[in-house]
Amino acid sequence: MTTLLVIAKEPVAGRVKTRLTPAFTPEQAAALAEASLADTLEAVAATPAGRRVLVLDGRPGPWLPPGFEVVAQCGGPLDERLAAAFAACEGPALLIGMDTPQVTPALLAPALVWDAYEAWFGPAADGGFWALGLAEPDPALLRGVPMSAPETGSVQHGRLTSAGLRVGRLPQLRDVDTAEDARLVAAEAPAGRFAALHARLTAAPAGSGTRAAGEDPAPVRTGPR
Repeated sequence: MTTLLVIAKEPVAGRVKTRLTPAFTPEQAAALAEASLADTLEAVAATPAGRRVLVLDGRPGPWLPPGFEVVAQCGGPLDERLAAAFAACEGPALLIGMDTPQVTPALLAPALVWDAYEAWFGPAADGGFWALGLAEPDPALLRGVPMSAPETGSVQHGRLTSAGLRVGRLPQLRDVDTAEDARLVAAEAPAGRFAALHARLTAAPAGSGTRAAGEDPAPVRTGPR
């Protein structure tokens, strides 16, 4: 079965989601990052997989559900870290990040089937990608791809097709990078922790009502995702 990889950074104020400021304080941005990560991990935990691996920069916290292996990210630029995550897998692997809390098991399900494709690609609205799947993980397919750039997605997709791989396409999703991204994603997935916390933070003046990043970002859920 497929290995599901989540590459993430420990949600520490000042180290994550810095582009959400000044609309949110660094502490609020970290809380939103934690909520996004928690929603993502919940979706992955509910998705059938041979292994579930959190490739983490930092230390795990109370937001980590059971059933995940935790491995440390290697050093170096993002393309090298993604390549290393795939290199550690045997058999098919699907990698996603922590910036799409709207992800669901239904969105991931097609990329767990390898009958018609050797790769899966999930484009992001900002020109990057939110998901990448490889039937036979090859780190060389990622090394040297420019990351966090408008052309990231097109270059990565081109790597796959140039290698002669049949590529399945997943729906486009929006990453949470800016305050406007956060608003749109919260509206798209209103039942999640991320949306609940976003509603609380935007209902109060900036800087008020901030919680410690280690606390439950949204103790009240409106229902399962």
